[in-house]
Amino acid sequence: MHLFQAHDLIDLTILNDERRFPVHNIYCIGRNYGDHAIEMGFEVDREAPFYFMKPASNLSESSDVRYPPKTQKLQHEIELVVALELGGRDLTCEQALECIAGYAVGLDLTRRDLQIRNRDQGRPWEIGKVFDGSAPIGPLHLRSEVNDLTQGRIELLINGQVRQAGDLGDMIHSAAELIAYLSTLQMLQAGDLIFTGTPAGVSDLARGDVLEGRIEGLTPLSVTVV
Repeated sequence: MHLFQAHDLIDLTILNDERRFPVHNIYCIGRNYGDHAIEMGFEVDREAPFYFMKPASNLSESSDVRYPPKTQKLQHEIELVVALELGGRDLTCEQALECIAGYAVGLDLTRRDLQIRNRDQGRPWEIGKVFDGSAPIGPLHLRSEVNDLTQGRIELLINGQVRQAGDLGDMIHSAAELIAYLSTLQMLQAGDLIFTGTPAGVSDLARGDVLEGRIEGLTPLSVTVV
């Protein structure tokens, strides 16, 4: 018996499949493209990656995303999302690849003014990353359908104009390397998602903006800021 009714499981659409993908943890990798690190004022760091987390409740498959409160600087980050169907500890890169269920197009929306303010004060900056609808995501493509996405164009259009563009091959740490590294820090589990970082070109969003995220080989993601 519970004190209150348990919350519904968060799950995602799998393309051309009646099954759905139940979500566990969401890991978001920071500054995994050199050009984005530079535009944020940092040197390119090829050492160990770092991450923050979003709750599964921040995921959104809706075509609309609400402009969040307490910010005047909402920004976009287009990302390849990797979904795991197996987990483990201390995985090799070869083992990490076998954990991947599939891939999707995702957005890491950010209250940049709140993030930077807290970062500069030495405080955690989840306040800039965690809010309702902060992680729009497209349908999951199973790995068996698309193979392993290590190269291919990644881009984000705002109102039909390209704002971000790059190639998955530009990632400092590959998906397999990210999974292997995370597995040295704690047990990864089936249902985990990894947002793998964003290329340069992040900029401000306004109400009414239409975002279209594209990654070669995957279904595009389209959302409108309302």
